[in-house]
Amino acid sequence: MRVLVVEDEPMLAEAIAEWLRDEAHAVDVALDGAAALDRLTVHDYDVVVLDRNLPAVSGDEVCRELVASPSTARVLMLTAAAEVTDRVEGLGLGADDYLTKPFAFPELAARVRSLGRRARPAAPPVLRRAGITLDPARREVFRDGHYVPLSRKEFAVLTELLLAEGAAVPTEHLLEKAWDEHADPFTGVVRLTILKLRRKLGEPAVVRTVNGVGYRIP
Repeated sequence: MRVLVVEDEPMLAEAIAEWLRDEAHAVDVALDGAAALDRLTVHDYDVVVLDRNLPAVSGDEVCRELVASPSTARVLMLTAAAEVTDRVEGLGLGADDYLTKPFAFPELAARVRSLGRRARPAAPPVLRRAGITLDPARREVFRDGHYVPLSRKEFAVLTELLLAEGAAVPTEHLLEKAWDEHADPFTGVVRLTILKLRRKLGEPAVVRTVNGVGYRIP
């Protein structure tokens, strides 16, 4: 998934981002509300992890603008305020979930996964196709019963290919969902990742190239 972390404490923002990257998500970071709104106009995020107390443009305002936009991104709001009235107010702004600080990173990651499933059409908890079994929660992949160790990017790309259920997935979509904003689209990172993924999945090759479009698993 593509996730935007909006948090004005740089160390906490990067800690959240790294934890989610370890879950094979593509993560961008914004340190204030204005930067978050800029990124939301450029990228198609699945989930936004949003601190409510931001300088300049508040998290409340970011949430309002996001909810009013055509975006389907889900919002997990973070705050140090633990009162029930604060949670109710945050959810009333349009947030999909609410987590108080301090929090446990595994819980945050689980909530992001849950919201990500709601941001897209319903998908089974375990993806299966062409002898491949992918478990997003456990971050495990098997082919014909044999474990396949994948990098974070390879896992993210394979997830998108399996979610497509046989349809061709454009290269641009893979770049959007598996890489963050620092990725250079002209370096061929998608093609190189596909080559490594094919090698690890073994023979017969299961990831097909669709000329002029992208890739698919028939």
